[in-house]
Amino acid sequence: MSAFFTLHRDLPREGPGEAADVAWATALAQTPADAAIADLACGPGADIAALLVAAPNGHVTGIDKQQHFVDAVRARYGDDPRVSARQGDMAQPDGLFDLIWCAGALYFLGLQKGLRGWRKSLRPNGAIAFTQPCFFDPRPSDAAVAFWEGDEVFGQVALATQIGLAGYELLGTRRLSDAAWEAYYQPLEARIEMLWPDADDDLRQVLSEARAEATQWRALRAETGYLLCVVRPV
Repeated sequence: MSAFFTLHRDLPREGPGEAADVAWATALAQTPADAAIADLACGPGADIAALLVAAPNGHVTGIDKQQHFVDAVRARYGDDPRVSARQGDMAQPDGLFDLIWCAGALYFLGLQKGLRGWRKSLRPNGAIAFTQPCFFDPRPSDAAVAFWEGDEVFGQVALATQIGLAGYELLGTRRLSDAAWEAYYQPLEARIEMLWPDADDDLRQVLSEARAEATQWRALRAETGYLLCVVRPV
């Protein structure tokens, strides 16, 4: 894990995404201007600026289990009273929120477990926006399945069914664009090149795996990727 965080520590974001995704989701969720928002598994806080655009009079609480990401959010937003960050478990966000935002992390909890657990943290008419690994081809290749290394992945129809079974209405979906993925992979690849000359064997293994992941996604992007979902309890 030390080598992993050496690679990831200074990246601008910890997964695919762009401000347009946040704008779309917050508009669909009808997020109020004074919303209380939880950014769960926030990483270095890449989506917080866009969340504040949607809720300029609100407050964003970033929660991450890694203290160095919490420190990165605090350094990025300084004394802005609209932003706070704390170390914690995304399964138990504590507090009540108008919007829970979770980019690229809900599937680690399990879709149904996470959605059911977060329900108690939503204010009336609150919503959840999350990105979920998804197969866009109804018959994904073995390579597309292997890309996710056994993580929880559904096709689009099955994903909608799972959301309903968790007790939520699916308000809409949006497929993350190539630009959203490149916003993650291009800085990652630049950092790999910077670290490579002085890397030890453990770090070089992590760098090689990350480089291969980017290459694999570019080959498989028609078959699989992230689907941004906005849901509300029923």
